[in-house]
Amino acid sequence: MNIPNLLTLLRILLVPLIVILLMDGAYLPALLVFLFAGITDGLDGFLARLLDQKTVIGAYLDPLADKALIASSFVTLSILGPIPGWLTVLVITRDLMILLGISLLALLSIPFEIHPVAVSKLTTAFQIFTVFMVLLMKNIAWESLTPVVEFLFWATALLTVLSGLSYIRKGVGMFNAS
Repeated sequence: MNIPNLLTLLRILLVPLIVILLMDGAYLPALLVFLFAGITDGLDGFLARLLDQKTVIGAYLDPLADKALIASSFVTLSILGPIPGWLTVLVITRDLMILLGISLLALLSIPFEIHPVAVSKLTTAFQIFTVFMVLLMKNIAWESLTPVVEFLFWATALLTVLSGLSYIRKGVGMFNAS
């Protein structure tokens, strides 16, 4: 176990706290914990590269931590109302499709490595930024942010779909190659 992996585990442990804070309507503490979780996301990758501490477990845990943070935030905020349900369905469906593809590759013993494509990294960044902006808007009640958040909803949706299609294309290529 190394520092980057501990930061990733910490991010996973923060997920239930964020959900509880959101359910209690404690948007400022939820924003602060979410922001801290986002910082640990950047920090764990930076430290893994800087200290040459990339591990196989880290390669699996980091995207899992991202998915847990994003999915739980989107679902909770969708139930509470600030994020539209259709966007949450897109985000969750894409992640389920990726999980299904990985499961099929593993079940069929098709060798694969987990390497996120560029559009996927951008998608994750937009999804996290969307949650951050929604939480920020809930905290400062600044109506002028509404158009920005609406734009983020549509940009995040577009990137989520493009990323999902990219993974489908990549997975079909792996199936065909085997």
